[in-house]
Amino acid sequence: MAEWRQYYQNEDDEVEEDEEDSGGDYKISGRDSLVFLVDASKEMFIKSEDGETSNFDMTMQCVRSVYTSKIISSDKDLVALVFYGTEQSKNPRNSFKHVYVYHDLDSPGSQRVLDIDKLLGEKGAQFAEKTIGSGETSLGEALWCCSNLYSDIKLRLSHKRLMIFTCRDDPHGGDGAKDRQARTKAADLKETGVVIDLMHLTKPGGFDVSLFFCDIVSPPEDESELGLQIEPCRKLEDLQKRVRAKELKKRSQSRLTFSLGEGVNLAVGVYVLARTATKPSAVKLHRDTNEPVRTKTRYFHAHNGGILLPNDMKRAQVYGKKQIVMEKDEVDEIKKFDDPGLVLMGFKPMDRLKLHHHIRPALFIYPEEEQISGSSCVFTALLLKCSEKNVFALCRYIPRRNTPPRFVALVPQREELDQSQTQATPPGFNVIFLPFADDIRTLDAHVGPTASDEQVDKMKEIVDKMKEIVHKLRFKYKSDAFENPVLQQHYRNLEALALNMLEPEPIEDLTMPKVQMMDARLGPLAQEFKDLVYPPDYNPEGKPAAKPESGGGAAEKKPKAEISEEELKNHVANGTLGKLTVPVLKDACKQFGIRTTGTKKQELIDALPIFGRE
Repeated sequence: MAEWRQYYQNEDDEVEEDEEDSGGDYKISGRDSLVFLVDASKEMFIKSEDGETSNFDMTMQCVRSVYTSKIISSDKDLVALVFYGTEQSKNPRNSFKHVYVYHDLDSPGSQRVLDIDKLLGEKGAQFAEKTIGSGETSLGEALWCCSNLYSDIKLRLSHKRLMIFTCRDDPHGGDGAKDRQARTKAADLKETGVVIDLMHLTKPGGFDVSLFFCDIVSPPEDESELGLQIEPCRKLEDLQKRVRAKELKKRSQSRLTFSLGEGVNLAVGVYVLARTATKPSAVKLHRDTNEPVRTKTRYFHAHNGGILLPNDMKRAQVYGKKQIVMEKDEVDEIKKFDDPGLVLMGFKPMDRLKLHHHIRPALFIYPEEEQISGSSCVFTALLLKCSEKNVFALCRYIPRRNTPPRFVALVPQREELDQSQTQATPPGFNVIFLPFADDIRTLDAHVGPTASDEQVDKMKEIVDKMKEIVHKLRFKYKSDAFENPVLQQHYRNLEALALNMLEPEPIEDLTMPKVQMMDARLGPLAQEFKDLVYPPDYNPEGKPAAKPESGGGAAEKKPKAEISEEELKNHVANGTLGKLTVPVLKDACKQFGIRTTGTKKQELIDALPIFGRE
């Protein structure tokens, strides 16, 4: 019989648990799928005005980055790469002309990354011209081929997305029949749940999305997602940013009811916007087949060795020197406080929320209109009012069944867009977990020595210098601007091993201070500060001076262990070297020029008889 606390999972241990909903009806299951549909026309291979990269090369770099990120973050997702407007044709049963399926819809791997590397750079353009070539364009047949890729998958797909990369706003050159076929196939794909996005690239004269592609792409799935972008992508960073924004479906950790009181309820989804990046756990493999090994736990009776079923095991708690035995259902009933959800308790000014109240990673909530109609309207009104009045909502939060309640602060956050009109900050409430009373403790502050008047006067001279130094070294901190060097090195090593690279790519440790830039900003201020604070002969890298003893005199050194040549010969002759200490033996070896690397007594003794015989 085990303590019932062993079966009580702390809610704090589930901070980063993904895709778990409190209601079984709304649980999202299945894999994400993504198809890259890339234009292989001659216009894609024309280099940009700066002469560095072509649109095709920029697209391949973006596809490669998605492949590598999928391998690390979600290797179970399915990815495919299809070219259209090619001279060669390669697809199932070769049913579609000028469509080349470079990668089928499958999980990404190291071999696929190596295949993408063949298409990069000047050599990649030559390889692409030789392998797929550039021919006629029929976007309708390409969409039809992609539809077959999805239909051939037997796995359950939770989200299907297709991205079109092209620099031609009129791919068929005014051919009405091909335009109608493409629109029809795009509509068929949308009916099957495939989301079509356009990642259009720059072209001379500008890209006019209203000419053809406005009827092809899918409308925004919800209010948080922006629709078709007007401005084309001119740089790799812009293209990668747009792809990442649409690459994955925003999945909620759970869907809860937000009660405002007196029967006013709305549905919200709970999201994890930021989480701690850790190394993946090791996978145990079978030594013969190299297949993953699955573990299975069984409990046996201590006396008869019989297998124990879950209903055979009880929970126990010692109280008042008595062991109280409980069933699992009784323990679950004790742990249950209320149904999962958010309950509004009141409002507080923002200045009542302190920095030290942030005790764990925050969550984010957004309305779920599909669950309760009108949730978006009420949620938006609450968000605007809280933001205008500069208050936060104090709520009781129960994330799932049989978990203890927590008090949280809902901090309003308005939507922000960047220069390219892409959503940088979503609208909603940040869920800040508040500490309990016993979480905040008063520590006994260490009382240090009081500064003298001379030191205080000297520090007043330094304050102005310190203000100037701090002001010049200040910068705007962003958490996503600093990568974990240990994780980066770990994945670079795995990448080098998987891609047969001679050595991993070097990483830049962004956590290290930029000494040259700091010295350039400070100028002579740092030296002036040292001159004011430290004595002229101060050396920060030197060894500290020896501390005097309490009597005021310097600590006396230990007398050097010495032994005469005659005494050493007598000990060798009588075989009494073992009575000497190690320091004496070491000094004897040094004194008479005997070289030895040993530090043990026997090693030193073995070296000394040689001297005695000489």
